[in-house]
Amino acid sequence: MPVRSATHLVLIPSYNPGARVLDTVALARAHWDPVWVVTDGSTDGSPEMLRAMAQHDPGLRVIVLESNRGKGGAVLEGLALAAAEGFTHALTMDSDGQHPAEQIPAFMAASQARPEVMILGRPVFGPEAPSLRVNGRKVSNAWANLETLWMGVGDSLYGFRVYPIAPLRRIMASTRFMRRFDFDPEAVVRLCWAGVRPVNLEAPVRYLSAEEGGVSHFRYLRDNTLLTWMHTRLFLGFLLRLPVLLARRFL
Repeated sequence: MPVRSATHLVLIPSYNPGARVLDTVALARAHWDPVWVVTDGSTDGSPEMLRAMAQHDPGLRVIVLESNRGKGGAVLEGLALAAAEGFTHALTMDSDGQHPAEQIPAFMAASQARPEVMILGRPVFGPEAPSLRVNGRKVSNAWANLETLWMGVGDSLYGFRVYPIAPLRRIMASTRFMRRFDFDPEAVVRLCWAGVRPVNLEAPVRYLSAEEGGVSHFRYLRDNTLLTWMHTRLFLGFLLRLPVLLARRFL
């Protein structure tokens, strides 16, 4: 039986994942209740498939955005609705089957034990993981750790994590950024700036082949340009906050 919670929910932003999303949601629902999916302007028929699935599952809620807002925009919509219903924490996971649904209870338990922190997945890669993706994320991780004075961000890009909803919503309301692929790393850095400490838990990540139904919307040039611009902004913000961060870190 899935664990049921009135404070912690699973939130899955979803953009054109194909039928693979049904397996992802079914696995998440096997471990947790409730699970919400935000379809982000999807045109692949997945909103209709998910709505049909939800008709037979009261623990599943499907939120359909008619236009694409980006991952961060979809998460923000889900957070606003979750906060209105009294939820305090959200575990985010991708819709394409890369993230380990079986780890949901452990991540949620860690969050419930320490609700003031964010629980970050530290990815454990399999042999099928593209070396370009594995090695490329080291650059973003190095910048994120510098920008937070090494508060302990194990991985800045892995989207399998539990956020405290209230501080994340406040941060997102204060900026027009964090709406697309830059959401995950910027959320971690800005939450650290706000005093929300990271706790890292290892979690496997699986890269699915096209034959297995794997879907990737990552575009190397576009998304790395976005990350470069993001870290430029964050580094400037880091310099402005440096006295406060030093005092908090070492005093």
